[in-house]
Amino acid sequence: MQGLGGLLPIIIMFVIFYFLLIRPQQKRNKERNAMLAAIKKGDRVVTIGGMHGTIQDITDDTLILKVSHNVHMTFDRGAVNSVSVVSPTKEVEETKNSKEELAAPAEETKS
Repeated sequence: MQGLGGLLPIIIMFVIFYFLLIRPQQKRNKERNAMLAAIKKGDRVVTIGGMHGTIQDITDDTLILKVSHNVHMTFDRGAVNSVSVVSPTKEVEETKNSKEELAAPAEETKS
């Protein structure tokens, strides 16, 4: 019984570490892997470095992001930090609004 009494604090510490550190980390890893597996063409993503873009092409380990009008960049799939799915109608509306802003004449102020 004395041997078990000496190991009890170590066992309790391991259980506490498991529930406070190891288990939550495993859960976050599982959620991240599910998110990375579910990304598809047309999703808007933010990379770990903060680059925002829309997925134009995707393979098993890389993806090509459209960052600007004619700017496409290649990233590893693991570089994706978050995903927001954009419906095609919303994307069309955003493009239409940005074109209207560019076409609108600049207002001149008179001093």
